[in-house]
Amino acid sequence: MSEPGFFEEGALVGVLTTQPLDRALDYRAPEGGCFAGAFVEVPLGPRRVLGVVWGPGRGDFDLSKIRAVSRVLDTPPMREEMRDFLRRAADYTLTPMPAMLRLATRAPGLGDPPSMRKVYRLGSAEPDRMTDARTRVLEVLRDYGGLSFTLGELAEMAGVTTSVVKGLVKQGAVREEDSPRDLPFPVLDPALPGKALTGDQEAAAEQLRGAIRTGRYGTTLLKGVTGSGKTEVYLEAVAETLKQGRQALVLLPEIALTAEFLTRVEARFGARPAEWHSGATMTERRRIWKMVGEGGAQLVVGARSALFLPFRDLGLIIVDEEHDTSYKQEDGVLYNARDMAVLRASILGAQVVLASATPSLESWANAEAGKYARIDLTARFGAAVLPDMRAVDMRAEDLLPGHWISPTLRKGMAERLERGEQSLLFINRRGYAPVTLCRACGQQIGCDHCDARMVEHRFLKRLMCHQCGETKPIPTECPACGVEGKLAPVGPGIERLAEEAAALFPEARIAALSSDMFGSARALKAEIEKIATGEADIILGTQLVAKGHNFPLLTLVGVIDADLGLQGSDLRAAERTFQLMRQVAGRAGRSERRGEALLQTYQPEHPVIHAILSGDEAGFWGAEARAREAAGVPPYGRMAGIILSGPDVAQVFDLGNWLARNDAALRRIGAQVFGPAPAPIARVRGRHRVRLLVKAAKGAPLQDALTRWIAPVRLKGELRLAVDIDPQTFY
Repeated sequence: MSEPGFFEEGALVGVLTTQPLDRALDYRAPEGGCFAGAFVEVPLGPRRVLGVVWGPGRGDFDLSKIRAVSRVLDTPPMREEMRDFLRRAADYTLTPMPAMLRLATRAPGLGDPPSMRKVYRLGSAEPDRMTDARTRVLEVLRDYGGLSFTLGELAEMAGVTTSVVKGLVKQGAVREEDSPRDLPFPVLDPALPGKALTGDQEAAAEQLRGAIRTGRYGTTLLKGVTGSGKTEVYLEAVAETLKQGRQALVLLPEIALTAEFLTRVEARFGARPAEWHSGATMTERRRIWKMVGEGGAQLVVGARSALFLPFRDLGLIIVDEEHDTSYKQEDGVLYNARDMAVLRASILGAQVVLASATPSLESWANAEAGKYARIDLTARFGAAVLPDMRAVDMRAEDLLPGHWISPTLRKGMAERLERGEQSLLFINRRGYAPVTLCRACGQQIGCDHCDARMVEHRFLKRLMCHQCGETKPIPTECPACGVEGKLAPVGPGIERLAEEAAALFPEARIAALSSDMFGSARALKAEIEKIATGEADIILGTQLVAKGHNFPLLTLVGVIDADLGLQGSDLRAAERTFQLMRQVAGRAGRSERRGEALLQTYQPEHPVIHAILSGDEAGFWGAEARAREAAGVPPYGRMAGIILSGPDVAQVFDLGNWLARNDAALRRIGAQVFGPAPAPIARVRGRHRVRLLVKAAKGAPLQDALTRWIAPVRLKGELRLAVDIDPQTFY
């Protein structure tokens, strides 16, 4: 008798590969047999590719031509719950299974046997002479702290040849060590004492502990004002999970948040957790992937893709800043990590904690409906109190053309400088200026490959397209009319604001925080740490600064253009403006010093601005919910976006019109189709983009109807069709 899920040698097995095929392929089980879920290497044409034994083979192919599995990899099989999660996530997002499997196998060398390897770390000696190449190697090692690299990784990240690294080893500036592959992570001790909690925090922590002790699925919305100690509360939930012998995952929306958070985890549990994000080396990613599956990593802190790691026994998922739009993957597999966290936990019998000061309306509505438990923390921790918030009516300010810092805000900044406190200026625009205009002919310089204006990045001395990444030098003459000396920047970006702040306060130390200003994620984290210790007087930031940073000396926040997000037709515009303004304002006064937030606005009477200033969150969410419910849109209705693209605009529109005319499958469930229409950014990377929007009732079987609707479509040439369930943006 063979074990359940075991296939004897020669048995027909279905193997799902990571290749873009529409089904699992039949193979013969190898010598010694294999289990369902086994990671295998199989022949596909002349290549060998990674796959997973998904179940019995179909046998609908010439059996004499079926080849055998090449080998079974030395790694634990994919658990049934993980396969179920991938299947259900694929069904929900209408994603092909091979693409889902690629998300779950994003680590190199999974089939490599355990062995020793050479790794490289920062040494203690100084080289006898410095070169640009040597400097880059040492900077990478310093940026990445205690991490080790293989020779190839270090050389690639520094942009040097391997001989440069080996030369530094001879000098003692870099250490070469033998290290076993894939060591377990240090053991975390949940019995160590945490920070003393207030009564409200302790009650919240105990509610979460109790939920974890049930061993059942549940989702809790942990809503707390900025600075209320949400992190300390949910770390107690992590501690309870570890005591139960289960694993925990904390998702963060931004890699720059991890430095401070990892320090807090180390203080609470005595060791650092596994860290999974784009800044991790390939070697480290393989180690984490292996150790998570073997139970050698108790806690993972990571970006949204960490949700697809092969946890052996995941008992808790924290989604911090759960409202953040970066949890939605907007290319490749289109999924929302917040929603997929709830799905995975429901399969596992795990708990989910959604933490935010300004929750998404989806989570708020689920808590109101009783689907989620809800915990509120209404007071800041310790002596800190919420900042005073007021509008600066820009219609009444005496502001010179080409300037954006109002006299009222300038006065507040000067007072902070005198007291040795920090000010933060927030503007949600990267670069120097969003538009470069020719004052001779009126032409705005656009991208050659996209229907988007190019943004001037003066520190790079280039124009950049924020859609496709294309850059070109800033021209001296207009590309359209050829007139020289008439190109002018229009509107402010963070670099232009920094220039104005430096002119107003020449003695001040100014730091700008924008994701495109730093060569590496580690460099960005290091800059944030420096600001937190007081090495800047004035901070300028884009959306990055709204995401949970703690600057103890910061007492004034000035929002340069509070009206920016209120423009346009996005159904979430009001919600996102409310969240962003409240989050940014919450950076002020997080220690014992009182904070103040000034919102520069030309519409102080706007309902959203009024709600932000009054702090009437319940009133705002209630009004927003009623408006959405009346319109039948999420979270009280369902939506899906269809994005068509191709190099030939007529061909793309022809397909869109065909879909709009042949919508019987959607009409059967009462759904409506809007479009086709050009996407707001109608051309990206030379591809024309057309959108259709499908709207259906909340309980409608939307995925089934969409599948039937698009099934007859046969994409020719370079035509592409993507389905976005629950779209968060409409660009």
